[in-house]
Amino acid sequence: MEHQVVLSELSILLVEPSDTQQKIISGMLEKEQVGQIIAVGSVSDALAELDKHAVDLVVSAMYFGDGTGLDLLQKMKGQSNANSIPFMLVSSEFRQAKLEEFKQSGVVAILPKPFEPIHLTRALMATLDVINTVEVDLDLFDIADVRVLLVDDSRLARNHIRRVLESMGLRNIKEAENGAYAVTCLKDETFDLVVTDYNMPEMDGRELAEFIRFNQSTSHIPIIMVTSEANTAHMSNVQQTGVNALCDKPFEPAEVREMLVRLLNA
Repeated sequence: MEHQVVLSELSILLVEPSDTQQKIISGMLEKEQVGQIIAVGSVSDALAELDKHAVDLVVSAMYFGDGTGLDLLQKMKGQSNANSIPFMLVSSEFRQAKLEEFKQSGVVAILPKPFEPIHLTRALMATLDVINTVEVDLDLFDIADVRVLLVDDSRLARNHIRRVLESMGLRNIKEAENGAYAVTCLKDETFDLVVTDYNMPEMDGRELAEFIRFNQSTSHIPIIMVTSEANTAHMSNVQQTGVNALCDKPFEPAEVREMLVRLLNA
């Protein structure tokens, strides 16, 4: 069995401009028995540290003197040594438009300032779920044989969701950057599961779900919709199109694992 990383082995890069906040967050991480915590105060220092040391998770604030957390995340995604490192945002920012940029970039968690220990625990567990490979055990067939169509207009979001799915043993994953291309894929190939974003250009997730449900050859395919609006009232209308499950962004592995077992064992 593959070695499973635990909290005591986790190496975290904490990027926080406030010395006080650094101490508070570092203290909370130490209480969670995290193995190593490296704290820096700027985007440039964080990038320099990533060049020197391999870390398992970056925990970052939103605003710095030399840029933003989004700048750091995007620079990490462009570097081969850092593009697969999970990223957690810790911020007092409440404007949805600002937070949406991070959700679409594939962060593992977003924590408000101040946050409770239980929120940190949940976010760290989600990180371990992404890092560790724990295959989903299905009754009817091998998880590696499940054919997945992953639909999202954000390449960064697709990369993150793919990594989460692969950590559960899914290997046969085809990507589509919007609903219109997904329809072409569905006409040309056979799939066992569709994981789709809601907000997309050309054809959104609701329209894609309607196409799948109203076509005889695809109507049986389970649909998981991943959206930053999963808890809003108007999403109930989306469920009426035949979506089997709604999943929040950030994409939480434990929740998705339960969905896969429920949908693929049906």
